[in-house]
Amino acid sequence: MFEAVEELVGEHADLERRLADPAVHADQATARRLGKRYAELTPVITAYRAWKRYGDDIETARELAVEDPDFAGEVKDLTARRDELTDELRLLLVPRDPSDDKDVILEIKAGEGGDESALFAGDLLRMYLRYAERVGWQTEIIEGNESDLGGYKDVSVAVKSKGSPPAGQGVWARLKYEGGVHRVQRVPATESQGRIHTSAAGVLVLPEAEDVEVEINAADLRVDVYRSSGPGGQSVNTTDSAVRITHLPTGIVVSCQNEKSQLQNKEQALRILRARLLAAAREEADREASDARRSQVRTVDRSERVRTYNFPENRISDHRVGFKAYNLDQVLDGDLDAVIQACVDADSAAKLAAAG
Repeated sequence: MFEAVEELVGEHADLERRLADPAVHADQATARRLGKRYAELTPVITAYRAWKRYGDDIETARELAVEDPDFAGEVKDLTARRDELTDELRLLLVPRDPSDDKDVILEIKAGEGGDESALFAGDLLRMYLRYAERVGWQTEIIEGNESDLGGYKDVSVAVKSKGSPPAGQGVWARLKYEGGVHRVQRVPATESQGRIHTSAAGVLVLPEAEDVEVEINAADLRVDVYRSSGPGGQSVNTTDSAVRITHLPTGIVVSCQNEKSQLQNKEQALRILRARLLAAAREEADREASDARRSQVRTVDRSERVRTYNFPENRISDHRVGFKAYNLDQVLDGDLDAVIQACVDADSAAKLAAAG
């Protein structure tokens, strides 16, 4: 079992040797690439060595148990621990999502429910901002269209990790499960009869693309400029600084008006466009992939209802994995770890099952 790991042991040792060479660090790009691969392999190699060590210990304990029955109990304990390591190692060997270490652009759009939906979109934005603050990520609101009564008709926020996150703790690795339709059940502030209303907001999570990942031909873009406006149509700008970019081959349209200059708005719009084009390319590749792979990218499908936030019962429910908890107030304050971990665990179990 795990014979293929021996090749990874050799690769890990070679990476360790190369990273110890000062000459390698003269090229920062190469050093980062080698360091990233070394960090990916280290948990696998550590678990594999422990797995082998437990195997040797079990054999030794069995030999000793022939003469001393007291060692039989130790054999049982060592075998149980090795079984745990077997499952852990199998999971580590499942191919990782190549985008797990990426930062993301998270988009929230009000849906059914009018002003109440916009208010809920604002609640979701605050939830993600508070969660990012809890785990030490940086956030930047790129573009936002506020509603008349508060909240957001739509808002885009960049979420970035600080430094190199541990395996499985990158921004995309954690937030990719948030994509889909989020439904809220509560009594709106404008409801005089105290009736519970249901509304929804859509969340789209995109791994942020680097310039080298997505090539954009200037000839494929139509750039329109217009005057920025705030809630209620009030003019907040006397110059044509807002920018709308249409990617002609795909029909994707991105607009940005939050920055003061036309150049800044164009750069922010291009940033969102690159992320959307990368997501579109991933979806096209996934259509040609296996059912198991396709199931991993449903997280960016805004048509799928993923979660319900029930205020009267203080309940949050994730419909994909059967998660349910009665601490909605804490979740909306950024305590999202348990909800996200339930999705991570379900995804890991599915990957293990698919791997046989």
